[in-house]
Amino acid sequence: MSRPTEIAPSAATAGPSTLWLGIGALLAGVGTVLLGPILPDVSQRWNLSDANSGWLIFAKFIGAFLGGISIPRKLRYGILWGTLLSCIGFALFGMASGLIFGCLALFVAGIGLGQLIASTNILAGNRYPEHTGSALASLNFFWSFGAVGTGVLVAAFLPRLGLRNLLFWIGAAFLVTAIGGRLRRRRDTSTVCVGIKSISKLPRTVFLQFACLLFLYGGLETCLTAWLTTYTLRYTTDVHLLGGQSGTVLLLAALTAGRAVASLALRFINEQVIQRISLVLSLLFIIGLATARGTAALSVWCILLGISLAPFFPATFGLLLRRSPPAREAGFILAVSGLGAAVFPKLMGSISTYTGSLRAAMAVPAVLTLCLLITGTLRMREAAPAPYPEAA
Repeated sequence: MSRPTEIAPSAATAGPSTLWLGIGALLAGVGTVLLGPILPDVSQRWNLSDANSGWLIFAKFIGAFLGGISIPRKLRYGILWGTLLSCIGFALFGMASGLIFGCLALFVAGIGLGQLIASTNILAGNRYPEHTGSALASLNFFWSFGAVGTGVLVAAFLPRLGLRNLLFWIGAAFLVTAIGGRLRRRRDTSTVCVGIKSISKLPRTVFLQFACLLFLYGGLETCLTAWLTTYTLRYTTDVHLLGGQSGTVLLLAALTAGRAVASLALRFINEQVIQRISLVLSLLFIIGLATARGTAALSVWCILLGISLAPFFPATFGLLLRRSPPAREAGFILAVSGLGAAVFPKLMGSISTYTGSLRAAMAVPAVLTLCLLITGTLRMREAAPAPYPEAA
């Protein structure tokens, strides 16, 4: 049994106050899903095919992957630089007038989002080690709340402000959050004791399994949020309700409500049990979504799918943080979700262009869910982790 390890609070738990962490998570939700609701408008303005539109998603989440793997040991700096880079990236995207410049701007925004999301989740896990899964579910409730509000935000303000001004206002919100989080910080004066779980490198098999899970899940969630607005506009008559955003709004609203419930459920139910139930139901609901005919059926499947997906990320990342990995290692695993978010939605766009059917491309999230279920049920050989001191 390893001895209790004390971690300098400046590295482990110091950073923006809980209020500003929540606001940052909310804006991260807006930034993560923003491209999906505005993608039909951008594609029409720039005359892009689905395959070319997929490059915008690819650039953004490749940036998120690089941002996640480059988080600093002092997590408060990751949050600060993440919000500033997100501000710059979305402002530049507002000024873009073509695919190449748009990809570069979203790449910068993606780096910022990767830094912000990884640093915030790890910081929250460090602050609440006894109920990590529940704490992460609460934090991701704010992410989901920001995500669900994005569709409404776009539907309400895009026609009035135009794309450029809307993106400038979103960039300004990130800037205000960077300043506010820096001014209102939690300053711990004592070291944080992490009980009998010392910070240690993960066994290789454990590391690979968690990385694979987050890689696949990042692709799954982004396939849905990035293409659902386009899917709704093409296959339903729901064009005038929220400008075609209703499918995305319903999915993310259900995801938000589901994470609020998951925050409580994870206090009493094993994370692995919830993880597997989530995946089985999600697979069934994705098949239903892919075969839906009409607005009402699509709406029902979106709600059910959002609820079923809600507990997967907090349960999985909670399982990871309970093993007390170094921040860099946890950040890399979380960042791999950005890599999946870059690859699989791009694949969806390519399949849609090749087959002439976005409905056929829904096979991608269905296969991803099946792969997640298989990967999550694999039993790993536990190895004794080697101590790994975390520097302040």
